[in-house]
Amino acid sequence: MRKISLVLVAAMLLTAGNLFANDFTKVEPSKKLSTQIAEMLNDNKIVLEQDYDELTAQIRFTINNEGEIVVMSVDTENNSLEGFVKSKLNYQKVELDNFKEGKIYTIPVRIKA
Repeated sequence: MRKISLVLVAAMLLTAGNLFANDFTKVEPSKKLSTQIAEMLNDNKIVLEQDYDELTAQIRFTINNEGEIVVMSVDTENNSLEGFVKSKLNYQKVELDNFKEGKIYTIPVRIKA
C-alpha cells in the first residue's frame, strides 16, 4: 500500500512539473500565420455566382528565406478564387519569429457572400 501511494505522489509531481514547464503564453506559429493570412484575404471583391453561398479552397504554401509566402497550389473548383488567393498571398511578407524555411503548410479558406 505504501508503494502505491509513493508511486502516485511521484506521478503527480512529474505531471505538475511538466505543466509548469510549458510556456502557455507562446502563440503557435501556424495560428499566427493563419491570422495574418485571414487579414490579407479579408478585403475581397469576389462576386459569388447565384448557386454558391460560399467558396472554399485548400491552400498549400511554404515560407521562403525572406519570410514571404510562396503559394504552391490552391485546390478549389472556382478559378476566380484561385486567382484571387494567388494574387493576394504570393510573395507577401509575414511576421513569424520561428519558422522553417521550406516547410509546407496547408490551410483551408472559406469566403462567404
